[in-house]
Amino acid sequence: MSLDWSDYDGVLFDLDGVITPTAEVHMRAWAAMFSQLLTDLGVAEPYTDQDYFDHVDGKPRYDGVRAFLASRGIELPEGSPEDPPTAQTVSGLGNRKDAVFAEELRTDGVEAYPGSVALLDALRERGVPMAIVSSSRNAPAVLEAAGVADYFPVVMHGGVAAERGLAGKPAPDTFWAAADDLGVARDRAVVVEDATSGVAAGAAGGFPAVVGVDRGAGEQALREAGATLVVQDLAELLP
Repeated sequence: MSLDWSDYDGVLFDLDGVITPTAEVHMRAWAAMFSQLLTDLGVAEPYTDQDYFDHVDGKPRYDGVRAFLASRGIELPEGSPEDPPTAQTVSGLGNRKDAVFAEELRTDGVEAYPGSVALLDALRERGVPMAIVSSSRNAPAVLEAAGVADYFPVVMHGGVAAERGLAGKPAPDTFWAAADDLGVARDRAVVVEDATSGVAAGAAGGFPAVVGVDRGAGEQALREAGATLVVQDLAELLP
């Protein structure tokens, strides 16, 4: 299956791992935070990359913390979003991971995938409106750092979702809201995701095309989550 872009009026992109390789930065930040936590708690089973894909990838930050802790049978207080990164709470751990991510972004910067930029250019040339739908509250900073913010009049990130009371992925709510904000009918929008939770959100939302970008989750896992098409790079979607 390939996409006939004349069948669609808009595109809803995840950011990390789809437009920019910041999923790798997120992975390193999660690994550093969780590995230290397990050491501190004396838990023998180590944190692995598979834990990232199974429990964290694509979800709102605190949901990812809860899911991983549950996988290890660890119970911690919920805390509040104002908790400092040193707090041994769900919120504190999420904030600790965010601090590590922000420092890496400041230190190393980020560049968008060339194939993704090629697709963005082609779609903008065709007049196709595009939005970002990201669980990360860092999405605006990442878009600016990568120099691609101008492509997206709508950026539905974790902070906006929290303000509106929208459920995060794998619920479809943020994709629905982004399509509405973009002025595109939901049955005429394409979802592009690299995380199984995001693909599941697109499938649950009833979108006619849900593209899985395989950056490590695996084609089978993306298809099982509901992807109608799986690619290795967004250049494969060029019209």
